[in-house]
Amino acid sequence: MALLPAASSELIVKHAQYVRVHEQAIEKLADRVIRGIKDKEIDIENFSQHEHHPTAKDPNAANWIFLIDALNFCFWTPGTDATKWKVDGQTGYFALCAAINRAIREGIDITNPAFYSTITLEQLESIMRSDTEDTKAPLLEERVRCLHEAGRVLLDRYEGKFENCVRTCAGSALTLLQRIVEDFPCFRDEAVLAYDGSETRVSFYKRAQILVGDLWACFRGQGLGRFEDIDAITMFADYRVPQVLVHFGAMAYNDDLMALLKEDKLLEFGSREEMEIRGASIYVVEHLKALVRLKLSKHHPDVAPARVNAILLDHFLWDYRRKHAAELEYIPFHKTISIYY
Repeated sequence: MALLPAASSELIVKHAQYVRVHEQAIEKLADRVIRGIKDKEIDIENFSQHEHHPTAKDPNAANWIFLIDALNFCFWTPGTDATKWKVDGQTGYFALCAAINRAIREGIDITNPAFYSTITLEQLESIMRSDTEDTKAPLLEERVRCLHEAGRVLLDRYEGKFENCVRTCAGSALTLLQRIVEDFPCFRDEAVLAYDGSETRVSFYKRAQILVGDLWACFRGQGLGRFEDIDAITMFADYRVPQVLVHFGAMAYNDDLMALLKEDKLLEFGSREEMEIRGASIYVVEHLKALVRLKLSKHHPDVAPARVNAILLDHFLWDYRRKHAAELEYIPFHKTISIYY
């Protein structure tokens, strides 16, 4: 059994060699977050308001979200902006959303596991075709394998509907998280941390947690998205949110790690450096969440502290990176080839 992400982050930061956390900077970031809450920059409504996302009224929303998060990994590509994989002018995650929505408009039954459990490489390559003919989405073979695996499990255990999986969890985000990583191995984002002669299995569960978080956000915490323990979900440790946390000074890389990143060296999945970046990110956002709630309860009685969770904080930080991409270019982001994020 692996430690859950929050406990994993505590252990990783305790034994960190390459990454440091700065509590004073987290406090300053908390003030920025509170401003975002007051201005509705941070709000559960923002998910469904995005043009590429479904709303709770969409009867296919749960299967759409499951499919997206089964494919939601490793969009970075080397080279210039001109060589990036783009769909309808979008890059990264939103290019994926645009590609899936385009396929639906073209009459392809892409959200049906009966279709994608046997999808061919050629079919997926066409569905995820880029705006430019000379560019392809990365890791297409791995994405096909994930779809085959996930589709078969949905068909065999849940009658082809992800909502059936959700309903077996009785409103528990933690139960759903554990079911996802048990039933769908391609979501099992775990590694082994070695320290002081010991080894501990740790987890990050980026895609599994974002799957739970996307359901919660799409359904605004009601109906299929109602989870009594949504606070068990941490931020989604990826490539870009750490970049924002370093920008705000909440965490810092030592000289050796920064040199590696600036040289554009690939970090192996499960390497010490890679685990520390992701673990420290979860740790910082957990502390940020607690601090924001404390400040709200003391100084902003008009805002319920319970409205703040790691999902919304992750949305804010990820969106901040997109809005300030040029400004944050001075901080290199780590690059790892992995199906887990």
